Amino acid sequence: MRVYILKNKYTKVNHREALPSFKEEILNITVVGTGYVGLVAGVCFAETGNDVVCVDVNEEKIKTLRQGEVPIYEPGLSDLLHANLKRERISFTTSIKDGVESAEVIFIAVGTPQGEDGSADLRYVLAVAESIGKNMNGPKVIVDKSTVPVGTAKLVTEEVQKHTDHPFEVVSNPEFLKEGAAIEDFLKPDRVIVGVKTDEAAEIMKELYAPFVRTNNPILVMSVESAEMAKYAANAMLATRISFMNEIARLCDEVGADINSVRVGIGTDSRIGMSFLFPGIGYGGSCFPKDVQALIRTGKEHGLDLKISEAVEEVNREQKHVLVDKIDDHFGRDGIQGMHFAIWGLAFKPKTDDVREAPAQVICNALLDRGARLSVYDPEANSTFKVEFPRSGELDFKESNYDTLNEADALVICTEWGEFQHPNFERIKELMASPTVFDGRNIFDPDRMRELGFTYRCIGRDRMFNPELT
Repeated sequence: MRVYILKNKYTKVNHREALPSFKEEILNITVVGTGYVGLVAGVCFAETGNDVVCVDVNEEKIKTLRQGEVPIYEPGLSDLLHANLKRERISFTTSIKDGVESAEVIFIAVGTPQGEDGSADLRYVLAVAESIGKNMNGPKVIVDKSTVPVGTAKLVTEEVQKHTDHPFEVVSNPEFLKEGAAIEDFLKPDRVIVGVKTDEAAEIMKELYAPFVRTNNPILVMSVESAEMAKYAANAMLATRISFMNEIARLCDEVGADINSVRVGIGTDSRIGMSFLFPGIGYGGSCFPKDVQALIRTGKEHGLDLKISEAVEEVNREQKHVLVDKIDDHFGRDGIQGMHFAIWGLAFKPKTDDVREAPAQVICNALLDRGARLSVYDPEANSTFKVEFPRSGELDFKESNYDTLNEADALVICTEWGEFQHPNFERIKELMASPTVFDGRNIFDPDRMRELGFTYRCIGRDRMFNPELT
């Protein structure tokens, strides 16, 4: 890969130092942070032939990654890591100095946890910027890959400038990875967004991403501020669709409509489309909740109340309690004391072990508060739920979905894993004390469930298929 870094007015330059042009077939990349985004990015860049160094302060994590062990569940990631370790295209270190000195392009992919006021906490991003500045040994392109609010690139630039006279440019390159499909999303992106201040930086980023857009999907070059905003706007829009459908589903339950029919009715409109129109028990994970709240906070910092985003967040908070309300309605809140509930699914979505902001946390908390006994299972998230859920000691973790059902008074479905969608219903009935199902993801057909003898409560289809509830 041929790369050119030229002097520009946006960087602090020692004019006695002539800026070299890099003319290499292989680009040296460093990714700081081996969390979800950083590890996926590092492995995928290595897969296209680059030499990649991944840096993390967690010595234990670095040790396991060197051995080819992936600390997160993401389909396809382990295979790619093993392949690129074998080819010696990716390495792992705790030395930020080594990572900075060896790289031409440095990606910052550390966490931006949510502050108490909803804003993104940039302390880790700025700490990395400081370390980069202190260890600069030549011209660099520094890329913000972490999800950060508008203005972060400016702060990173100012921090690096405090510690170096070497030329550099800070680029915004937001990620758009879906957990459970991150490898596919990175290798075959819908689009790549890069926010730059110079044509030179734009050309470097376009060359870097060229292998991923051979099908002519666009690389969108824009201002740094626009790129930073695009990430938050995209997630807020998707969250809005989810909350809108969840609110409509609640109305369908009241008026006797079928949310599935409504979904098809509106989704086939070419102006709307079918994506993100599935009702459920609210969104979770590391992106939507945090990014919507950060966007709201950014608005407030600039004197704007983002009323739609605020409503989206409120609807999502309420939606996580909808299934509990249905359980209360069916058994009576006081009647839940001592009952046994089976919980299928703990992750916020299938194909991930991420339980951050997962609706299952809200539902388990509520049922425990009512005195219920819970047997729980998730194909990948049992271990992370044990760590992240404060009351995990009160739960009985099982090794399979059927193991949760022994003498259960009800089954509660929180995540739509594939293995849950075609179960042995006769076996379920034999195991349970009562064939009662509360489906937070609408994975079963209400008519068939009724024919099989189940009491079935779901989202946005209850009153239509349960005349006794009208």
